[in-house]
Order: sequence, then structure tokens, then C-alpha cells
Amino acid sequence: MKILMLHGINHNMFGKRDPVQYGTITLAEINESLQTLGVELGAEVACFQTNHEGEMCERIHQAFTDGVDAVMINAGAWTHYSYGIRDALAILTCPIVELHMSNIHTREEFRHKSVFAEVVSGQISGFGADSYLLALRAAVNLAS
Repeated sequence: MKILMLHGINHNMFGKRDPVQYGTITLAEINESLQTLGVELGAEVACFQTNHEGEMCERIHQAFTDGVDAVMINAGAWTHYSYGIRDALAILTCPIVELHMSNIHTREEFRHKSVFAEVVSGQISGFGADSYLLALRAAVNLAS
């Protein structure tokens, strides 16, 4: 089973950026924990991060072409306004799990709405780095 993890804008700064919201875990540590759990669950987890919206759309298109079994996405701020990424996600025919480390519904009002909500299977937010592991378990279950 192939699962794609998409990390969005500014996620390369995890471990340095706003530790109150995101903790001190780095993106490399998150990816390592996903790949470790993936092995346990019988899934190969590929991880991709970009700060460029067009690159994110291109990677989603590639996921469609590759026929991945599920996609997990933490698009960061793009979650709240990127209709381009939303439309790219809508192309996918596999399960999509949206995730966030912080609880977006308790933060600034602009973060309360996800423009992806209509095209994803579900959303996990507010559990810190564990949001990634919960999302991977959900993605594997949905794809099985």
C-alpha cells in the first residue's frame, strides 16, 4: 500500500516556528515516525514538502498518475484559501485525510474554514505530532 504525505507551506520550519502551536519536533522527525508506523501497518509512506503552491498541485497530479492508495495533507495556511490545491485534490480518486497539528477551530477565525473540506474523507486536528500518526492510521484503514 502506498500512502503520500503532503506537507505544505512553512512546514520545513517545524522545530523552529511557534513552538507553542507546533512543538519542537522537526519535519524530518515527523517523516521518520510516519515511515516507522507505515512499516508496522504494511504501508510505504512517501513524504513531500514544498513552499510553492504550483509544486504542491503538480505533486498531487503525480499522485493521481501513480495511483497512490491514499493521500494525507497538512497544507498549512493554504488550507484556508487555496482553491488551486483544493481542485487538484478533487482530481484524486483515493481517500484523502486532512490533518493539522494545532486545533484550527480554536485559532484565528480565518483558520476555522478549510476549503478542502468538501473533497477530503475527513480531518484530524489538534493532537500535535500525533495528528500525523492518527491520520496515517485513518488513511490505511480507508484505503484497505
